[in-house]
Amino acid sequence: MLPSSLWGLMALAGSAYADITVYSQVPLGQAQTTTPSVSDAASPTQTPPAYNDTILIPPAPLNPPVGNFNLTPKYNAADVVGLSRTQSADFFGFSIEMSVINQLIGRNSTHFFPPFLNFVGNIVERAGRIRIRLGGNTQEFAALVDSLPGGHAVAKAVGAAAQNPTLTPSILFTRDLFYMCNNISNLVNVEWYFGIPFNTTDWRLEIAEESQRILGDRLGGLQAGNEPDLYEAHYHRTAPYTPQNYHDEVGSLISTIASDDNVPQKSVLIAPNLQGTWTPEQVWDTNFIQDFNNSIKILAVEHYPNNNCYFTVGVGQPQYPQDVFSTFLTHTAVVGLVQPYINSATIAQQYGKPFMMFETNTASCGGFAGVSNSFAATLWALDYGLQMAYTNFTGALLHFGGQNVFYNAFTPPPTNQSSFNQWTPGTIYYAALVIPEALGTSNTSQVMDLGGNEFTPQYSIYENGVLVRMALFNYISDPSGANNYVATITPDGGQVPAQVRVKYLLSDSVATKNNITWAGQTLGTKFQADGRLKGTMSTVTINCDQTANSCSIPVPAPGFALVFFTDSPPLEMEDSAITFATTAYTKTVNTAFLDPSLLATSNGMSGKTRKLGSTSKGSSSGSLSSRLYAPGLVVLVAGVAGGWLVRRAIRC
Repeated sequence: MLPSSLWGLMALAGSAYADITVYSQVPLGQAQTTTPSVSDAASPTQTPPAYNDTILIPPAPLNPPVGNFNLTPKYNAADVVGLSRTQSADFFGFSIEMSVINQLIGRNSTHFFPPFLNFVGNIVERAGRIRIRLGGNTQEFAALVDSLPGGHAVAKAVGAAAQNPTLTPSILFTRDLFYMCNNISNLVNVEWYFGIPFNTTDWRLEIAEESQRILGDRLGGLQAGNEPDLYEAHYHRTAPYTPQNYHDEVGSLISTIASDDNVPQKSVLIAPNLQGTWTPEQVWDTNFIQDFNNSIKILAVEHYPNNNCYFTVGVGQPQYPQDVFSTFLTHTAVVGLVQPYINSATIAQQYGKPFMMFETNTASCGGFAGVSNSFAATLWALDYGLQMAYTNFTGALLHFGGQNVFYNAFTPPPTNQSSFNQWTPGTIYYAALVIPEALGTSNTSQVMDLGGNEFTPQYSIYENGVLVRMALFNYISDPSGANNYVATITPDGGQVPAQVRVKYLLSDSVATKNNITWAGQTLGTKFQADGRLKGTMSTVTINCDQTANSCSIPVPAPGFALVFFTDSPPLEMEDSAITFATTAYTKTVNTAFLDPSLLATSNGMSGKTRKLGSTSKGSSSGSLSSRLYAPGLVVLVAGVAGGWLVRRAIRC
């Protein structure tokens, strides 16, 4: 059925800083226009950024309105000049700071979070797999230990922050980190990336050795340094530290790997992972690719369009959310983000290498209140992703911090609320849902930027040499409907079908963080999500005029439309879709009683199917704990004395 917001249109139709995870500080200067309740935050006096409810003022609607469009995309890819390289559906993945693994993923290989699996599983269902990097600044000082208190696979080292001006702690990890990753990949198809510590050239290769031994071909690659162009500024190297110095250190690392029999796969490195202080060309000019071609698997960079570092670590100039809001609502800004990398993407193709944006999001140092967690960020990330695909990137990873950032794709509740609150979806997550459906799973998709108005970009997407989909944006927020538009599409060199199907990404304003739907489904709002989409997935069928060889597609303001031209229907959820439900207690001593009917709706199962036990310590029954290492399927802790249980559940 056509969304109600589109009925009217149908009538008509007939220099960024590196990202950091900041500790012990709360971002200041962030206008908050809503007043949180005490239950909104871990602290009754301060809402952590991940749960912030700031609502900004959208830019004024265009006057005169944007108007309608007549689009004539080429039907045959062979006729398109400037078409991208072939792309895969897993273009968007996630980059997770090592320091928040316990918070976001789980404690160890037998105890991880079903909502995390659900959020990841939604992407895998659409893309076939997802790429996840565990790293960031915290990877540089990571050290292997035999065990950690409480059975944790990862822990922050106490007193290590002084080594980093960004207050980022060092990380301790056990081999169980890689078993945890492998067990997750047994449930949802994840390819993992890690980084070799670069804080010293006395190379520690434990991450390389253990990840290859345990993960095998589920390891996608290992970063050779993270943002080396900031090593001097972050006091990781003495001045001057130049691209040639980095070249020489990578050469030393490669020599060490070559002599290590415990690292059987030698061609696994990802480099140079610059954040923008150096240009990629400065590294290429050292003969970097030629010298290390046999060892470099992926060429990669990292970039954010802006930063909020002044209010977090006192670096740079103050940036205010309302002032920067409009910069995330134009196609021109997105095009500008990729321009510095077009030459490098071409070079990567010449050498047969993937070229990835290995870490990105709305703004470094945590993003902006009311921007990074708004529908504007959804549209921006979707446009940015398609623009990167068009300019021959082969993938991009959206970064996660902890609860102290605004831009996470999803965030668990504060620890002291985990017994009664669920997770919080981020607005940027919806872009990660849409991208794989836009690119398709054929691995032959190619993207063309058709331009359009600055506020209404449009892309054509080809598979196996013909037009199969179109992506239509509307960045304008206009409750009057005056800036809704209709795109009349007439393929040049091909015939339109009798009808097309359209999926819509919608919200009532670019400033909202709630009421976002993709094809009629939503994840819910703050503290209400478990990673499973709610509602029935729906597509809109629009009849085409085959005599005029055109299809008229309405696009609301704001909104996004993905148009499917082929006979193959777009993805529809099947009843057999696999999700993961919470079925065990997280607290076992002095717990409060809750009505089982509440548990039936909040925890994904009926109360009667839950195993109950005494609240007295030591008298619980039915406790079971079992670890199953790779390559077997993970079995998580179950019973009253346990934590979370992962099970395969049928979506109804």
